[in-house]
Amino acid sequence: MTDLWKLDAVAVADLTRSRKVSSREVTQSVLDRLDAINPTINAVVRPLHEEALAAADAADRAAAEGKPLGPLHGVPVTTKINLDQTGCPTDNGVVAFKDLMASQDNPTIANLRRAGAIIVGRTNTPAFSMRWFTDNALHGLTLNPWDRTRTAGGSSGGAASATAAGIGAIGQGNDIAGSVRYPAYCCGIVGLRPTYARIPGHNFTSTAKRSISSQLMAVQGPLTRSVRDARVALAAMSAGDANDPRWVDVPLEGPRPAAPIRVAMVVDPAGRGGIAPEIAAAVRQAARWLEEAGYRVEEVEPPEFGTVIDLWAKLAMDDVIAALEPAVDKWGDDGIKTAIGLWRAVHPPADPRGVLDALAERDRLLRLWQLFLEERPLILTHTSAELPFEVGRDLIDAPTTARLMQAQSTQLAVPVLGLPAASVPTGTVGRVPVGVQLIAGRYREDVCLDAAEAIERRAGVLTPVGPAG
Repeated sequence: MTDLWKLDAVAVADLTRSRKVSSREVTQSVLDRLDAINPTINAVVRPLHEEALAAADAADRAAAEGKPLGPLHGVPVTTKINLDQTGCPTDNGVVAFKDLMASQDNPTIANLRRAGAIIVGRTNTPAFSMRWFTDNALHGLTLNPWDRTRTAGGSSGGAASATAAGIGAIGQGNDIAGSVRYPAYCCGIVGLRPTYARIPGHNFTSTAKRSISSQLMAVQGPLTRSVRDARVALAAMSAGDANDPRWVDVPLEGPRPAAPIRVAMVVDPAGRGGIAPEIAAAVRQAARWLEEAGYRVEEVEPPEFGTVIDLWAKLAMDDVIAALEPAVDKWGDDGIKTAIGLWRAVHPPADPRGVLDALAERDRLLRLWQLFLEERPLILTHTSAELPFEVGRDLIDAPTTARLMQAQSTQLAVPVLGLPAASVPTGTVGRVPVGVQLIAGRYREDVCLDAAEAIERRAGVLTPVGPAG
């Protein structure tokens, strides 16, 4: 069987578990794809050929011996350079951290291994994983396989670019302000931000205390080419681990909402404008597809959407910048130094009392959204208000940075409330993909993924692709 690298995770696992194809054959096919395509896109910055083939051979022995096999048995995956992985540096795209070796797997990565996944490489991220553009002085720029002039997204841009190009069926990513959903959108794949506390994570190499904003909003999540892969990846990654005190044990599926499931469509959140016509068209197209699948779509906005959007900056901006500034000043590259400086220009320091007030406001708004989601279990909106940004656009000036943040407004609203959301492609515009975002109530990733599958059935699976010139 040829072109095994094109298969999604569910197909690979079915073949390897039944021993119709060996894990080594699949892994070698993906490594060959990596060798052919990665020099152009620079998505995987630490290929792991020997380790991956050894793991594949071990998987084949386990299958031959009749041992229990995991749901991702023999599935090639990639992991992000900001998570601990045994024997690899957790460099986070920073030159000074290039030798920060991990001796223990982050629970997210340990869960992937236990599920049978084969790690073929480590993917790129911006320095300190804090831009929507994946570029750094240590590893360089990651290109979007659709269009090299457009960002692959960030911070999980390497994961998205690799997955879209056929380097692994699943890319591990993380998301505090869109870092799974935006790269997925830019690269035409599925990105799932799970509910806060769904997937455990902990970096043993980190000696710093986890910031409040990170405690409240940072999550791990998968990037995949198909919705069914997002579902199986979520199940694998969400196994519990006591190293993360936030983790909760909640079923992956809840009661089926009453039919027809009502969907709140929001084309222009809070009426703030700036929605590209192509993006508005994508949201309305997705709404029509959902209606054809039996959903009832209504153009109605959840409570105080604009207030929720603004809460991200009130809760996180001072906290993030205060945590990052000393390290960025000491070890950051020119890109992250400029980006952080522009963030600060857009969001001057606030009174610490404002953060406490924002936390209280968050509690009030989460209650209102929960009540709204009881009636309408799904929100359909954009992932970004613009087509994928041109490379380096966040390094121009403060007004441009402010515009980018406005375009990403719905990405910021979701983490504030700790809700799950999926970014799913709807098609292409010219040389780049477009897509939408689906938001559901807490621990209802299943509701997001069911609707994403309805959209995928009409839009099709757009990847693997590239790379484009």
